[in-house]
Amino acid sequence: MSTFPQTRLRRLRRTGALRDLVRETRLDRRDLVMPFFVGPDTRANEGLPALGRYSVADLPREVEAVAAAGIPGVILFGIPDAKDEEGSGAWDADGVIQQALRELRERFPELLLLTDVCLCEYTSHGHCGVVDEHGVLNDESLELIARTAVSHADAGADAVCPSDMMDGRVAAIRSALDDGGHESLPIVSYAAKYASAFYGPFREAAESAPSFGDRRGYQMDPGNVREALRECELDVAEGADVLMVKPALPNLDVIRAVRDRFDLPVAAYNVSGEYAMVKAAAARGWLDERQAALESLTAIRRAGADLIVTYWARELAPSL
Repeated sequence: MSTFPQTRLRRLRRTGALRDLVRETRLDRRDLVMPFFVGPDTRANEGLPALGRYSVADLPREVEAVAAAGIPGVILFGIPDAKDEEGSGAWDADGVIQQALRELRERFPELLLLTDVCLCEYTSHGHCGVVDEHGVLNDESLELIARTAVSHADAGADAVCPSDMMDGRVAAIRSALDDGGHESLPIVSYAAKYASAFYGPFREAAESAPSFGDRRGYQMDPGNVREALRECELDVAEGADVLMVKPALPNLDVIRAVRDRFDLPVAAYNVSGEYAMVKAAAARGWLDERQAALESLTAIRRAGADLIVTYWARELAPSL
């Protein structure tokens, strides 16, 4: 039975102060992590500024602006001088990420430094593991991925974030970190990473597009959610400390399912394609970029994410 006119939900929507008072989901700058691409030189991206890349020398200036805006952490992606079949630049003690970590650790002792752990930016073929004529080799890739994680920890990372989607990589990294004296370093696992069209701008910025085939043999099918929960369950058993869902917006239901099933913190990656779509529409005057970005990130938080990796972090932080 209707209780109108006694019940009028619009009463609490009448003013901005009332709406703010009863808001259920709040977005805070402390929920955000800013991605950075680090390479041998600095290259601007005019259309997508946050997808530009910075040299180790130029990176601290950009990171300082992020820290000053109250963003608690950054995640670093490396682009090496040279690539090879194994991706050996990923674990090089003098690699671009290792250099960047040492530089940032000294300058920003309180800032959280997260690193993407994968081989795709470092391999000549662009896949996330070593390959042979049959495809990407899972077990043979694990030792190299774990070696990369340890090298990041040695250089000053606060957390490592494996994104390769090889089976067993969390256990391999946990074992290697513990053996290397980094038993307190957390693993933020890209537990449910889908094969997605929304990664396009990232792959261009990171120079990591595969030279043959695609990544559907190891990244998840977008039609599956039960499989995502199995992936998360395995990663929890292997020692993951945080579970990440990527991409975020096409998978809000997955974020909610992971939040409901597991007690671990849940991260979500608001990926380059999601960012680029809004930027492109705003450039055409079709929508208000700031409002669309805030709605997007609020939806990700509402779905259950505790933290969000997003290219909007620096732009939006001052108003949060």
